Amino acid sequence: MSLLPIFLKLDGRRGLVVGAGAVALDKIDSLLKTGLRLRVVAPNARAEIQQLANQGQLDWVQQPFALADLEGNFLVIAATDSAEVNAAVYQGAVARGILANSVDDPPHCDFFFGSVVSRGALQIAISTAGESPAFAQHLRREIDEQLPEDLGPWLQSLGRLRREVLALHPPGEARRLLLHQLAQRTVCDSFSCPSRQLALAPLDQKSGGKVYLVGAGPGDPDLLTVKALRLIQSAGLILHDDLVPRAILELAHPAAEIINVGKRCGVKTITQEQINTLMVEQARAHRTIVRLKSGDPLIFSRAAEEIAALTRAGVAFEIVPGVTAAFAAAAAISCSLTSRNSASSVIFSTGHHAQSHSQASQPQDVAATRVVYMPGRDLRGIAQQWLDEGLPAGLPCAVVSQAAQHGQQIRYATLATLRDVTPAPAPTLLIAGWTLRESAAAFQPEDEEVSVSS
Repeated sequence: MSLLPIFLKLDGRRGLVVGAGAVALDKIDSLLKTGLRLRVVAPNARAEIQQLANQGQLDWVQQPFALADLEGNFLVIAATDSAEVNAAVYQGAVARGILANSVDDPPHCDFFFGSVVSRGALQIAISTAGESPAFAQHLRREIDEQLPEDLGPWLQSLGRLRREVLALHPPGEARRLLLHQLAQRTVCDSFSCPSRQLALAPLDQKSGGKVYLVGAGPGDPDLLTVKALRLIQSAGLILHDDLVPRAILELAHPAAEIINVGKRCGVKTITQEQINTLMVEQARAHRTIVRLKSGDPLIFSRAAEEIAALTRAGVAFEIVPGVTAAFAAAAAISCSLTSRNSASSVIFSTGHHAQSHSQASQPQDVAATRVVYMPGRDLRGIAQQWLDEGLPAGLPCAVVSQAAQHGQQIRYATLATLRDVTPAPAPTLLIAGWTLRESAAAFQPEDEEVSVSS
């Protein structure tokens, strides 16, 4: 069953509750809060319901249910202890196009009452589609305990300020981004309140757009930083690398423009110069841009060129770090990249640099852990280069494919057998060093290749 969560405006509409016992009282309490013009039909009623009738909060008709009672109502609740009466109420309501709920009888319900957490205008409704109202109530209590008590007054102040913004500023991207900013700030009624001053200042006097160089991490949305998630959800334009997965892009605001500016297997859809120009132009148009990069934006991502272009253009920018692939891959094999016993340093390189002959003349640290981004599908060149540098044939190695993602694969080898490792789906990362033998329980020096999927 697929349900649509909606919030109905019931103020001034007519509603009917058939039954006036304990179950009916619970529904009546919820309905009266909405401003519904409520009528209760039952031959007998609890004292609390009679008192509500005496106070004029509802009409109690002291008689058995008749089909004519349904006429003119927007919704109907069947809450008697008679299955036959409840069925008659539901069937009569359906025939008349009236929304109906038969309490504790899911097949005879057009809608369900959710367990509600309230903080003023804020309402969080929880539904189990009638499967377990008790569980919904348990979850409601947990949420209620965690929500701040002052959310209601804050939301009321925010609502007043929002209405002022809508009346003062014309529709557009700048106004939308302003409203998102305000929704994350402290709001008060004082004229000197910084949020109020931000909201009421002319949009053309506000600072221009801004570019955020954001690390998307290795691909698991759970590994995004809180700040990265907030920026992705509020950005007007997202320029992303090809390796950023759909699960992360789906976190963007529905109105956001999302453009793939990455390359895959060396094929570019856009040049770096075009990316730089696009960021500058869109920032000058007062847009908030997230340049979303796989892993960390400062590790092998050409961020230096983008930083230089933004600086030359005088465009404001900010760097938001992310979990780089090396750390995700090391976590995947339960391996510390450093160790007091075997590795006091880490060398980061790309597959191209790892095989560069210009590196051969540099002093080689045999004890360092080596991490190679984008090592390529054929590892023979890297293996031979390292052997020529004097690294031992028994050096433990691990190739991690799609680290921290659903299709993660791990292959172990030694430097001598690295050339024979079966290619794995990109993105891949190569880790080599004695700390693997020390930290990764699965690694055995004599193992040539082990595949692990998660």
